[in-house]
Amino acid sequence: MPACVTQMHAARRGEITPAMRFVAEREALDPELVRAEVARGRLVIPANVRHLAGALEPIGIGTVATVKINANIGNSTVLSDVRGELEKLCFAVRFGADTVMDLSTGGGIDEIREALLAASTVPIGTVPIYQTVLAVENVADLTARMLLENIEHQARQGVDYVTVHCGVLRSHIPLAMSRVTGIVSRGGALTAAWMSARGEENPLYTHFDELLDIAATYDVTLSLGDGLRPGSLADASDAAQFAELRTLGELVERAWRRDVQVMVEGPGHIPMHQIEMNVRMEQEICHEAPFYTLGPLVTDIAPGYDHITSAIGAAMIGWYGASMLCYVTPKEHLGLPDANDVREGVIAYKIAAHAADIARGRAGARDRDDALSRARFAFDWEAQFKLALDPERARAYHDATLPADYFKSAEFCSMCGPRFCSMHLTRDLQRSAAGSTA
Repeated sequence: MPACVTQMHAARRGEITPAMRFVAEREALDPELVRAEVARGRLVIPANVRHLAGALEPIGIGTVATVKINANIGNSTVLSDVRGELEKLCFAVRFGADTVMDLSTGGGIDEIREALLAASTVPIGTVPIYQTVLAVENVADLTARMLLENIEHQARQGVDYVTVHCGVLRSHIPLAMSRVTGIVSRGGALTAAWMSARGEENPLYTHFDELLDIAATYDVTLSLGDGLRPGSLADASDAAQFAELRTLGELVERAWRRDVQVMVEGPGHIPMHQIEMNVRMEQEICHEAPFYTLGPLVTDIAPGYDHITSAIGAAMIGWYGASMLCYVTPKEHLGLPDANDVREGVIAYKIAAHAADIARGRAGARDRDDALSRARFAFDWEAQFKLALDPERARAYHDATLPADYFKSAEFCSMCGPRFCSMHLTRDLQRSAAGSTA
């Protein structure tokens, strides 16, 4: 059995690693609390030892930490290249993504991944089956050995976490066949197609111990994929989704027995009134392993605006206990996102994550809000821009109608003007009241 180098292994030996200390400082937490949560499995630090030796700045994902967001990038068979993906990475990190997943399915995948890992200060995740399936004509030609070799190849490159659809079993497939939108996860659908064609069980389930060997050797965090997540409100919280979740709960325990870090991926499309229940189910079935969710989208009727429909659900699921939110861009369901779509998705999800931190009562979470509110009431426009999540957008919107420097100190904006600004009128009232008591 290979030597285990994971953060969980060190934590269970009582060791506070440099990565744990870095996370503790970033999160304003006691280093011992970070160690204890990593040891317990409620906090993961995705930090492949090969990436940790380079540019990586470790982060913590778990309920004791701030809510994190992930940005998906990656090329397709028809669009994008190394330069385009590096631009997306730059936009994602610049606007606040905590992790980035490379979901490339086109050419030059190794080259793209190596460039991203060399440039990225945030953890990089992948879905290894995407690259593996490109080596065969038909998905049925895949073998367990091919999958495991590709996962190890990516681990050697330095990938910090991998989405692996280990929990989709043959017995689960019939449960999804009557759905409105069927199996919407690409990895889940590929796995189901493989099992159906070959009449065999999921190879990553039957070879899970070998997968754990790889994860332990490089400290690759396993993100247990939700291959049967609902892709529409009609399919939310159904038998297929929860059958897979129960299998993931079993795999969490098996990973922890080997000191392998693990998080659990979640839905999908979920109406608002089912979100809290979904978090409770994951925490109970998966033993409080960090919950990493796509959205959820709370309505299906807004193509082109799904960064909004999903950010609503993301704020709620973060409030109820999800640890990381996978962003959705305006192009979801429609096309491959470009750099500007990445920006829109990241900002929408930074808002959602921050709102969740405030709702969860995290110490200091509201400090920036209060500072911006004071700047707004003082008409300190420069401070407002600086404190905004997207300073460039805030400044551009203000300057679209009042660009002159004079208006950077004016007690009004173009919405109300000088006569109808409520805050300006309130300030006049305060000055009058102060004068009358002098």
